[in-house]
Amino acid sequence: MTRRRLILLAAIVLVVAIYFLSGAHDVLTLANLQAEQSRFQAWLAAEPLTVAGGFFLLYVMMAAVSLPGATLLTVLGGALFGFGWGLVLISFASTLGATLAALIARTLAREPLERRFAVQLRRINAGIEREGAFYLFTLRLIPLFPFFVINLVMGLTRMRLWTFYWVSQLGMLPGTAVFVNAGRELGELESLGGVLSPGLIGSFALIGLFPWLARGLVALGKRRQLARRFDRPRHFDHDIVVIGAGSAGLVASYIASAVKAKVALVERDQMGGDCLNTGCVPSKALIRASRLASDIRDAERFGIRAGEPQVDFAAVMGHVHRAVREVAPHDSRERYEGLGVEVIGGQAHLDDPWRVRVGERVLTTRHVIIASGAKPRVPPLPGLESIEVLTSDNLWQLEHLPQRLTVLGGGPIGCELGQSFARLGSRVTLIEMGEQLLPREDHDVAAQVEARLIEEDVVVRTGTRALRVVTDTEGGHGLEVQAAEAGESPCETLPFDRLLVAVGRQANVKGLGLEALGVETRADGTLAVDESLQSVLPNVWACGDVTGPYQLTHASAHQAWHATVNALFGEFKRFRVSYRALPAVTFTDPEVARVGLNENEARREGTEVEVTRYELGELDRAIAEGQTRGFIKVLTVPGKDRILGATIVGHGAGEMLAEFTLAMTQGIGLNKLLGTIHPYPTFSEAVKATAGSWKNAHKPERVLGWLARYFAWRRGETRHDDTTGR
Repeated sequence: MTRRRLILLAAIVLVVAIYFLSGAHDVLTLANLQAEQSRFQAWLAAEPLTVAGGFFLLYVMMAAVSLPGATLLTVLGGALFGFGWGLVLISFASTLGATLAALIARTLAREPLERRFAVQLRRINAGIEREGAFYLFTLRLIPLFPFFVINLVMGLTRMRLWTFYWVSQLGMLPGTAVFVNAGRELGELESLGGVLSPGLIGSFALIGLFPWLARGLVALGKRRQLARRFDRPRHFDHDIVVIGAGSAGLVASYIASAVKAKVALVERDQMGGDCLNTGCVPSKALIRASRLASDIRDAERFGIRAGEPQVDFAAVMGHVHRAVREVAPHDSRERYEGLGVEVIGGQAHLDDPWRVRVGERVLTTRHVIIASGAKPRVPPLPGLESIEVLTSDNLWQLEHLPQRLTVLGGGPIGCELGQSFARLGSRVTLIEMGEQLLPREDHDVAAQVEARLIEEDVVVRTGTRALRVVTDTEGGHGLEVQAAEAGESPCETLPFDRLLVAVGRQANVKGLGLEALGVETRADGTLAVDESLQSVLPNVWACGDVTGPYQLTHASAHQAWHATVNALFGEFKRFRVSYRALPAVTFTDPEVARVGLNENEARREGTEVEVTRYELGELDRAIAEGQTRGFIKVLTVPGKDRILGATIVGHGAGEMLAEFTLAMTQGIGLNKLLGTIHPYPTFSEAVKATAGSWKNAHKPERVLGWLARYFAWRRGETRHDDTTGR
């Protein structure tokens, strides 16, 4: 604790001690105020400024350190100064004292709490920034909530003190007026409970509900204004029109049809979107084929001599396309029409918030869910227009294995595909402008992947910037690169046969008519929505890659549930999307799987964490399988077993991650994971072993010492003092 905090805390303790040791808490009773009322009046008549100023300062001090008695002072203020002056003095004194109390709480406790609970407080502060003034005003209007508690809690948030001040000034005014008015009749007042009768409390509660009612009326007004602007239809063809039949759009359509809403699903290209046709399914089929080639090369260490595998690339791509065809029925038009969804082919365009045009047909709908996905981003690199660029979209049309493949981008897609092509026989060069591969992961995690790629003869160039594509006189191509931070360092040309660009994805928002309707996009091009996935238009929602922030199939499905339920039932209950326990897997070898925080994020957010690490080289099953590369790293609250995040590097990391994801979602700590029986020998035992490592680091040494003495006593041994010999 800093010196400033210690001084402040000491001062508060001193004031509180003086208050109670002096007997002030016994003096500030209703009976004493009534008995001394005439004396107070005489004192005020003799020295009005002294009494008024002293009363003001005393009130501010008591409110600032949250001492009991402020209510009685309010009543006394009404008796002394009358309703008008009493209300003015007490209103400003109480607000100033409340603001000081919030400032004290902020100074003493906010920074330590933010370090320890950064993730939770970040969401709270986001809500405070958005609607904090509204909630504070509501709480101030209802005297059921102790004001000193509100002062302290709000002080721990990131609400601006000026906002806290003026909202409190207005919100506390009705309650202050009631008590000041009661003070005018101090002699007839039998108890403070009589000031706030059940009827009066009910009236305050109704006043407190007024802002909620007002907000509902404002929302209704916005909808009516929208209706006047765009001519809202009297009747609708559909409850929801979903634009895009990728993972997000399919899940949204499925959920809406399951609750018997009338749904139309519009897709301009292929059912299943990127995941089925150009992403998850084909890439994992390719990774499987490349892993088999790697296993054949590695077979000799298990006593199997197979030699160098003969790769038939056309047959490999045949396997990839076959996997897509076999999964396709799960996402087909026939399946969804069988579920009651109307599937429409074509480009969707929003004429207004309720009318979606597809060709010559106009669909009217109560809600629109935009799930139009994303496409690979191609940077404006000079010379790129002179070649046919490979991306994760068109890669699957390759008929011949590239002899020299340069991959631009060291994120998950670049690493997965680069390793796969290297295993199939391409000479791969991987270019990443950042300091490490997999920029979102911890350095030790990325280092494991980089080491494996280098072992497999992938040329890894981190900290390298691509400048331009060049063509030589014989028609060959090369990528001119330079060290990213080197300034005047020399350029180098890396020859290639094909260039694969994997530098990220950009949202598909063009052609939907959103700009004309005022639907905003963020700086990265994704659609701007709130935590319930609602856009600036009350009936237009978005989910999946088109809005981010995580371009993952399961993240899209997670969002789709929220967007659909909020659209259909948001008048009754809204659900905010939480990404706290969102898992992600990079399917390299070794796999990288993560849920929650990693060390980089914790450090960046200022969150204090405890790190427990378990090496897979210690796991029996990993030793037997020859898959000892990698580790498990779990972040917990210091001294506690609550999981803040887990990262796994190694064989089957994505499968092992599910147990940590479940634990975080359901609030299960490492102690309970340790107490769960895991089958032997399995990779899942590594989860239990990690929990055991945490437990071993927190074993109660003092209790164990006592137990050692107890068992020695039970064995009949006599303990001797080492120094005296007794």
